[in-house]
Amino acid sequence: MIKKLLALLFALNCSLTYAETIKTDVLVIGGGASGVSAAIQSARSKVKTMLIEQGPWLGGSMTSGGMCIVDANRNLSAGIYGEFRSRIVDFYKNRLGYDTTRNAILKFEPYTGAAILKKITDTVKNLTVKMNTPFTTIKKDGTGWEVGITQNGKTDVIKAKVIVDATELGDVAAKANAIFTSGFDSRKDTGEALAPENATNQIQDINYIAILKDYGRAADRTIAKPEGYDAGKYACLKKADIKQLLASGRLINDKYMIKWSDCANQYSVTAEDLKPENREKTFKLARLHTLGLIYYLQTELGYKNLSVSDDFPTPDHLPYIPFIRENGRVTGLVRMVLDDVYTPYNRGSQLYRTSIGVGDATPGQHYITPGAPKIKYPPFPGYSIPLGAIVVKDIENLLVTEKALSVTHLVNGSITYPSVQMTLGQGVGATAAYCAFFKTTTKDLKVRVIQSEILDFKGILMPFADIPRSDPSFRAIQQVGVTGLIKGIQKVNGNSAQVLFCPDTTVNTPDIQPILNEIYARSFLWFNRIKPAELFTVGNLISYISEMTLADPVVLQKVMQSAWKTKFKFTSDFDVKRPVTRREFAVLANKYLNPFSRAVDISGKLIN
Repeated sequence: MIKKLLALLFALNCSLTYAETIKTDVLVIGGGASGVSAAIQSARSKVKTMLIEQGPWLGGSMTSGGMCIVDANRNLSAGIYGEFRSRIVDFYKNRLGYDTTRNAILKFEPYTGAAILKKITDTVKNLTVKMNTPFTTIKKDGTGWEVGITQNGKTDVIKAKVIVDATELGDVAAKANAIFTSGFDSRKDTGEALAPENATNQIQDINYIAILKDYGRAADRTIAKPEGYDAGKYACLKKADIKQLLASGRLINDKYMIKWSDCANQYSVTAEDLKPENREKTFKLARLHTLGLIYYLQTELGYKNLSVSDDFPTPDHLPYIPFIRENGRVTGLVRMVLDDVYTPYNRGSQLYRTSIGVGDATPGQHYITPGAPKIKYPPFPGYSIPLGAIVVKDIENLLVTEKALSVTHLVNGSITYPSVQMTLGQGVGATAAYCAFFKTTTKDLKVRVIQSEILDFKGILMPFADIPRSDPSFRAIQQVGVTGLIKGIQKVNGNSAQVLFCPDTTVNTPDIQPILNEIYARSFLWFNRIKPAELFTVGNLISYISEMTLADPVVLQKVMQSAWKTKFKFTSDFDVKRPVTRREFAVLANKYLNPFSRAVDISGKLIN
């Protein structure tokens, strides 16, 4: 009896000794593109941050999922995504044929992308990264959270003020009892003209991507016949231009990314298939489908020299995870709809004013199973992602990224793209850090403070494709742009539509007058007295600034003229009679009027 009691006490003592309670300000769960970016930004914002990832690599879809050809946001590269992009280019720039132009499509080998992300995180102060560490439980702890994790065969507890759910499928928010929707939303529900009449539960197909390598003409690298192989499943490829498909996925070192549509390695799933208890079976079948594609290429189409590369140390050398486009979407403080993309300035809510990131990916429509509504998107422009879409409604200090964002199905097709998510992740990290640093909650978010933090760390708020981060007026244009004082101009290019700032074009008085009158109480008095012409001049701007700031107009003009080319870096000559350009207006308005300082609420309305 005494021996049993001693054994019990010993076991209890061991559990107390080895169980650990870890405290952090921000906990990011999921090391995908958005999760890594969020964790980096949170830590750089000087709050203690921890990132846990259940797999062995950072990067999610871009690395562990093999989605290593990234064409979205290449004209909007800034902040942490810009840092990642530049490091990839630096790594490959001496390789023959690698495209290093500023807005080239980004290509890399998956393990290289993962290694670069790990190297970045290793240098960030205040950041702890735990790999191969799944979370098991989550519960509220006052305004903060208590999360159970498994590491090294034991269960520990992390206490955090703020949680970021950066899992691929919104698992954290689901366990926290957030409200989800999935599939196509109805037109009546969202007000989107392109939405179907009735809601459906269909979600986009997944892809188990393959990275193939050309082992040489004479090589025979035929894999073993996969379980359940049926050549008829891939018959549509007999009519396909395989050489063209391979060329579209060409990487360096004789490798190819295979993410083909239709009967190739696209795999149909439902929301039920992606539930935690069904994923293992679903992903196994999807892997077998991709292995079947490879076997078909080798045995039916004659590409015996092409086979899986050794990028992934998995038994079949396929990626750790599939490329997932869609799952459930939470109910957030706001829901981003398609009109926030196409007509952001013409809505009752002005969500672009609350932007914490940008995107420009063209939405895909990937459905093998017949019956899904076919959406004819007009050319898709760049857009801003609103702060309220990452904040879970009625659950304090829980932020979401990846597929759980509060957006409609029609927006989801673009916003979950990896480079868009990495850009957004920086805004998510700044938001989490804001709550932790100021000891507040997601009920009291100050939009402009969070946006300023993003810009301080070279992030981006407005999708102006013609104003790169290197432009000396970048910050001024971003700050004025996010107020709506100078609006972006959509320019159609094929299936996409860039949003341009057009810095050298002139300012029209009717375009700026409504916003100026909205922001500044005495503005309408100046307009009624001066009655500026259609084209707003440099002299008009000086006069307006003088009126709003009570500065002496003569002195103000002299100061501006002196700093025109030296401080403001303008290339044109100073002339008060000349129409002012959009660049000049943005820089001068930002410095002297500071419209960005006017606070806005979560819907983008000015706070008086």
